[in-house]
Amino acid sequence: MRYRPLNPEMFKLNRSRFTSMMLRNSIAIFHANDLMPRNGDLFYPFRQNSGLFYLCGIDQEETVLALFPNCPKEGFEEVLFIKETNEHIATWEGHKLTKEEARNISGIQKVFWLSEMDTVLNELILLAKRIYVNSNENDRFASEVDTRDIRKTKQLLAKYPAHKYHRAQAILKKLVPVKSNYEVEVIKQAIDITHKAFMRVLHFVKPGVWEFEIEAEITAEFIRNRANGHAYEPIIASGKNACVLHYTDNNRQCRDGDVILMDFGAEYANYASDLTRCIPVNGRFTKRQRQVYDAVLRVMNEAKQMLVPGNTLSEYHKEVGKIMESELLGLKLLTKADIKNQDPDKPAYKKYFMHGTSHHMGLDVHDLANRYDPFRAGNVFTCEPGIYIPEENLGIRLENDLLITDNGPVDLMADIPIEAEEIEEIMNGVPA
Repeated sequence: MRYRPLNPEMFKLNRSRFTSMMLRNSIAIFHANDLMPRNGDLFYPFRQNSGLFYLCGIDQEETVLALFPNCPKEGFEEVLFIKETNEHIATWEGHKLTKEEARNISGIQKVFWLSEMDTVLNELILLAKRIYVNSNENDRFASEVDTRDIRKTKQLLAKYPAHKYHRAQAILKKLVPVKSNYEVEVIKQAIDITHKAFMRVLHFVKPGVWEFEIEAEITAEFIRNRANGHAYEPIIASGKNACVLHYTDNNRQCRDGDVILMDFGAEYANYASDLTRCIPVNGRFTKRQRQVYDAVLRVMNEAKQMLVPGNTLSEYHKEVGKIMESELLGLKLLTKADIKNQDPDKPAYKKYFMHGTSHHMGLDVHDLANRYDPFRAGNVFTCEPGIYIPEENLGIRLENDLLITDNGPVDLMADIPIEAEEIEEIMNGVPA
């Protein structure tokens, strides 16, 4: 991995929190993600299963983790199984973790080769009454392809039909959204790399550059700073493309007078960052572009203050909608009649602001969470209002990542330029 080693105390803490919520006489089993086939004999770059990584930090394929608090067999409360290397693997694929390296990364002392797993795991399962199995319970996830966890769960059900089965992600949904100080520090590193990439772009953009050239500048800065890469497919959307919410073609030439909407974030040590900024191609916003930009920024600044413990996403989005409604009136995009006659289930402001304002962020850019749980200290949320006006070829979205605390929200991206004047000054080389 490019990133520097993480503190194993982070994973020890995560395991302790998880096992404290397990029922007695239970074992929990987590599998690494698959190597995903791309074409022919090629695979996509490996990305570890977030649940497994959260609990042990092992970033290698074919890893299996078993947690068995109060295991009757002494010393087997935490067991890790990893792929054993050989001369062929070393020659063709490179280094694989040794047992000692796996111990140092995870803090788990009992490490076995995969070839030993069937015997060891069978004994542990027979000592347990319940089995926690992992699956993808992000409520937006939909796939026709079974994950490795699902396939292995089906095998367990066939082999051990008399055990009781439980959902590991029901526990993870409670734990993962509440970030430890260790995790916040890793997210800050991802944000710092994203900050550097944005500054590079501000000095690079001018009329005539292509969207993919901007993406290349961002990617180069990410790799230079040890990022895994992008936390998600970057959006570099100039002119009318900014009104396509998930635009990722990034293949248009940026023209004088355009505004570019850039939504990107570095992933560092599997933790995400998520930034959106809008900049004028020629270094100066027009009067109308500035009006819309400032309206979005005002919504963002008010929305940030509502990211406090006890609030909920549904109430938060309702209040942000009211703020956005007022701004759209001021921009003459809505009329009072539009608001008076609106369908309560389809508010008028949704014509220009279609998406939600915030989502959980962490090991996944859309992090595992229960969207109906109240906000808690330790949550990391994005805040990303936007206004999209296709008839004006203009889309403005601004986004920062915030940490909820008992003393109010902390903007983790407060140092990244966002005020229109500062962006124009940097793009035009105005000295500080």
